[in-house]
Amino acid sequence: MKINHLHRKFPHNYTVLSLFSGAGGLDLGFEAEGFKLLAAIDNNPWCIKTIQYNRPQWNPILGDVCTYNPPLEAHPDVLLAGVPCQGFSLGGERNNHDPRNLLYQQVLRIAHLCQPRVIIIENVLNLRTMKAPHTGVSFAQQIATELEDIGYEVLADIFKVSHYGVPQTRRRFVFVAFRDGRPPCYFLPRPESETTIRDYLYDLAYSQTTDLPNHQPSWGFKSTVHQETGAPFDPTEPIFPVRLSRTASDGNPIRSFDAPFPAIDTATLWGWAQGNVIAARYHKDRCNGKFVRNPAADVTLWRISASRLRAFTPREYARLQTFPDDWVFLGGNKRDIQQQIGNAVPVQFARKLARNVRIALDCLGQGEPFFDDMAEGNLLLF
Repeated sequence: MKINHLHRKFPHNYTVLSLFSGAGGLDLGFEAEGFKLLAAIDNNPWCIKTIQYNRPQWNPILGDVCTYNPPLEAHPDVLLAGVPCQGFSLGGERNNHDPRNLLYQQVLRIAHLCQPRVIIIENVLNLRTMKAPHTGVSFAQQIATELEDIGYEVLADIFKVSHYGVPQTRRRFVFVAFRDGRPPCYFLPRPESETTIRDYLYDLAYSQTTDLPNHQPSWGFKSTVHQETGAPFDPTEPIFPVRLSRTASDGNPIRSFDAPFPAIDTATLWGWAQGNVIAARYHKDRCNGKFVRNPAADVTLWRISASRLRAFTPREYARLQTFPDDWVFLGGNKRDIQQQIGNAVPVQFARKLARNVRIALDCLGQGEPFFDDMAEGNLLLF
């Protein structure tokens, strides 16, 4: 499946200011729905280099959102903010006092300066349960209250992105806030049928598509846990997507092409296995084995053996995040690139949000009730 932008014309040229832009996932979704990016700000040099390489016209800015002030003439229709989630995420320490947890206040500060018609804040589910230390209420409620205090009508919901055109089960918490109120009958994007990985990864697994940026597949995965046996196999045997790290997970590491993937993150390593593929649980030698973190643990670990193994390429991870194939990621090493991809908002999900907001703005401008005639169907995809 070759993923590229399908360029379309839209009657209105709405504008966007993007904060915490990362590698541009949210921004690409809005661009695909006709929004014009006024600026994209992030403090990660490699993210900004990636955006500069792919979209210099977005006005990428390397800087700290805490010290950023938009130009006086900037009055974007939409303020986007993929606020850092590390302080909230299950993959982190979930520290209520992590200073990054209060970065949403910079979104409110900048909104006060540039008065966007719509504010979108995206983050992880733990906003619902973690308490803001200065008030004692959940961060989700605190953010909603502070948005209301500056004059916005706030809607929020949880989105499982596999029901919004993305082949993974990642869940996101999203605020959509309207400065002058939402249009009558407005609703947030509604779930559709679940998206599987087949159309996104099958051609790459079987080397049907090879001439892509960030994609240099090579069989021969070296591991102290998994075994590439080199045993003879029938080349028509299926290739399986497999999890190569986090081997203590309860879930079987062999995945199906006909289901969504687990949430892509910045740490878990995935790959491919072909020929005599076996996955089984084993007890680790915690007396003489290498890399023993907890000698008292008795958990069994998944181990995979196959005739051949290889790790995912960055392009395969990017496919799961629904980035277009012509989006080039720049980095000093693989880790730089994987962090950009794993931290990104999936592009197709961002496009669903963008379509929803674009229609809402059209309806507000025309004084009409909200109506999305594709809400129950499939959005025209990349």
